[in-house]
Amino acid sequence: MAALLDDDLRITIHGRTVVDGVQLDLDAGDRLGLIGESGSGKSLTALAVLGLLPRGSEITGSIRLDGRELVGRGDVKLARLRGKRVGMVFQEPATALNPIRRVGAQIGESLRIHYGFSKRQAHERVVRLAERVHLPDPEQILQRYPHELSGGQRQRVAIAAAIATGPRLIIADEPTTALDVTVQAGILDLFDREVAESGAALLFITHDLAVLHRIAGRAVVLSAGRVVERGAVADLLAAPAHPVTAALARAAYATSFVDVPASRS
Repeated sequence: MAALLDDDLRITIHGRTVVDGVQLDLDAGDRLGLIGESGSGKSLTALAVLGLLPRGSEITGSIRLDGRELVGRGDVKLARLRGKRVGMVFQEPATALNPIRRVGAQIGESLRIHYGFSKRQAHERVVRLAERVHLPDPEQILQRYPHELSGGQRQRVAIAAAIATGPRLIIADEPTTALDVTVQAGILDLFDREVAESGAALLFITHDLAVLHRIAGRAVVLSAGRVVERGAVADLLAAPAHPVTAALARAAYATSFVDVPASRS
């Protein structure tokens, strides 16, 4: 059974179609990239899985998580899935994290909501999670507020919160965009290890094929809300068939962040 299956997904906002016929398929342990330029509909596709689309949105088609249909489910039922079966890591943790709550409390929140952990149980689990994502001096750093941490540390906090309940699916929406190259590499290593060890499926959203080549084996390319190409990331880099993919590949070759395969042409 697929961890996530989007079939003929269409999203309209105030009557305007923004995602049109998208199909995604992830099994446990899969790593799928969803890539495209700004405004291509990739983040909206992810938000649809979580039931977090903006007001005025309508969805048709199907979104299945472990065989359960999500389209048409009420907010209460979707809220039970968020943070428990699906973990989300947003692009900018400085805005995703609550600025007036200590980061340890934010990591442990889903444990208390979904599993009824006591304060002490949650704290013990959170310390282990902080160690797992390589936060330095966990006992001290968990008492800090988001603004007291570096960008890389905030993103590690966000990842710890996303994996706290052992989700079946992890969605990462441009999680390395605001980070420098060295910190990016560390965050990608963290995702790599987490998926390998937990067996969760990973949907990794980005505009950067070079980054995607480091973390995922296959990708779906979006443009103006439509799928324009799909396939192995190495093939999309070496022999892109669509102009949008070709532009993304040229940008990937222009960066030295990761090695990309030599062109087949």
